[in-house]
Amino acid sequence: MEEWEEEGPEIVKKFLYVNRRAPYGTIYALECLEVALITAAFDQEESLIFMDDGVFQLKKNQDSSDIGMKNFSKTYRALDDYDVERIYVEKESLEARGLTADDLIIPVEVLSSEELREIIDKQDVVISS
Repeated sequence: MEEWEEEGPEIVKKFLYVNRRAPYGTIYALECLEVALITAAFDQEESLIFMDDGVFQLKKNQDSSDIGMKNFSKTYRALDDYDVERIYVEKESLEARGLTADDLIIPVEVLSSEELREIIDKQDVVISS
């Protein structure tokens, strides 16, 4: 019987999920969150950015009952359980929508669009929804 050669160190990729869409009306926000959680289970380096209407995905006290969609906003709290710690929100998007970091369901780092571009440039894989 052949012995398996010990494999080298695991290759870690830098994944970035850019969330630009409102949380409801399409499946993009929920699917992006699910993919981020799956990727985190494989110990890859992950970051999430919320900008444009995507900032509404993290807003506290969401009520989706009138549109007949399940409120999945509390699922963002699971990111911490998967050690996803690099969660960014675009400052300009928050301000344009009258929101602050205190209005969001999870802790985030608020950065300017210029600072976010620098983060985007350092990623191996960028998925935008």
